[in-house]
Amino acid sequence: MAYWLMKSEPDVFSFDDLVAKTAKGEAEEWHGVRNYAARNNMREMKVGDEAFFYHSNIGKDVVGIMKIVVPAHPDSTAELNAKGEVVWECVDVQSVKPFPRPVSLAEIKATPELADIELVRLSRLSVSKVSEAEWKLICKMGGL
Repeated sequence: MAYWLMKSEPDVFSFDDLVAKTAKGEAEEWHGVRNYAARNNMREMKVGDEAFFYHSNIGKDVVGIMKIVVPAHPDSTAELNAKGEVVWECVDVQSVKPFPRPVSLAEIKATPELADIELVRLSRLSVSKVSEAEWKLICKMGGL
């Protein structure tokens, strides 16, 4: 299993929104990503991989865990390129569990063991990789 971190602005789509969709048996298409590195990360995702749900801009913290339920496929919100192809792809996700206590970006930056996490090194990347050690530590920091 691989681990990831995926960002969303909570005033646009929050972890609570994902929990509500999952409770109805629905998945969320993680659409709208328009960065090649982030798209390529989604192409690497496998069904069953887990990702941190990170509230960006407002809050700036890891608030929960979600899982990949549908592998990379064409993004339904993407326009076709000049060749009539969809360049942008996305995955579908469902919630797994909320963090008992959100883990802030400030806490992550203040933790020496997390100095190399892509969230800090590649701060503008909306879909990033997380190592197993980083995953375990952030889960512990969040009360899991």
